[in-house]
Amino acid sequence: MTIQSPSVGFERVKFQYSRWEGLRMLVVKTSQEPNDSKESGHLNFTHMESPAPLFEQVVIDITAAGVNRADVLQAHGHYSPPPEASDVLGLEVAGVVSAVGRSGSPFRVGDRVMALLDSGGYAEKVAVSEHLVLPIPDRFSFTQAAGIMEAACTVWSNLFDVGGLKPSETVLIHGGSGGVGSFAIQLAAARGAHVIAVARTPERVARCLELGAHVGFAYQDDTSDEPFTERLPHNVRDVTGGQGVDVILDVLGAAYLDAHLASLATGGRLVVIGLQKGVRGTLNLGRLLEKRASIHGTTLRSRPLEEKAALVDAVKRHVLPLLADGSITPIIHTTLPLHAAQKAHTALTSGDVFGKVVLTMPSHDE
Repeated sequence: MTIQSPSVGFERVKFQYSRWEGLRMLVVKTSQEPNDSKESGHLNFTHMESPAPLFEQVVIDITAAGVNRADVLQAHGHYSPPPEASDVLGLEVAGVVSAVGRSGSPFRVGDRVMALLDSGGYAEKVAVSEHLVLPIPDRFSFTQAAGIMEAACTVWSNLFDVGGLKPSETVLIHGGSGGVGSFAIQLAAARGAHVIAVARTPERVARCLELGAHVGFAYQDDTSDEPFTERLPHNVRDVTGGQGVDVILDVLGAAYLDAHLASLATGGRLVVIGLQKGVRGTLNLGRLLEKRASIHGTTLRSRPLEEKAALVDAVKRHVLPLLADGSITPIIHTTLPLHAAQKAHTALTSGDVFGKVVLTMPSHDE
């Protein structure tokens, strides 16, 4: 069964491209113009003021910004930013600190950093809480670092904080070829878990195995006509000696609910972070009770600053050392210039990307 990207297009979506006093931003607006193309958005110039840091904020001169599925959804009007955030796209960046908001800041002007954002990453500058910023390990370029924060925070939060994944437990990771999935495989394996990865094709599964997965399944399998939702529980039982998996990282949602419950071990945890296959499903409560299993649903962007700060601190303590020593490397599929954001979104929804797509700023070529 093929993973289908969300049916997100760019009809009626307009990108505004701005430059003012060294600042560039892409701001997504729903176009009201009747002659707009239904196949692509538009890039227009507008003016925005350069940001200044508030107390406990830093301003980052952005070199590169990660592209995420949430950006595509927001561009199409399906994923609004938090109330106090700007409507500029972009949830993660890497760059250089150019201003700090207090004398006791842990960061100094000139520091290489990466940051988790509510919004504002598709720009040349952004102001962000210093509590959501981490130093870039020396071994990584800005382009690589731009693909770390959203994945690292998502994976740590859902596999370890929520899912409670422990060494020697078994985890099933859907979307193993995506930015989050490829990071999750590496982090789970580095922390001693047994990793089962699922990806669209056997070729993608092979790459997941290279990243550290111990076993892999392909949604598309030419050797079987059976739907993958029916094959999955059988495959899981075969490779776990009939025990099932302890944690499932689920980006699919409703269509796989029954298959996932059937795949869980006793005491297993299903953690839902995406809904690519639907939002409403039928839940077999008897099976849930019998397995003493639990289902969790989470999002990252809407969490309050205090929760995000605690999460970034956990990433600093538990994940950053594994990035620094080479145990984990962000997988960058391609880089594109900022003005090609629409092309980046199209690439991300095509299903051909393995890892992350990153936008680079024209004034900060590496």
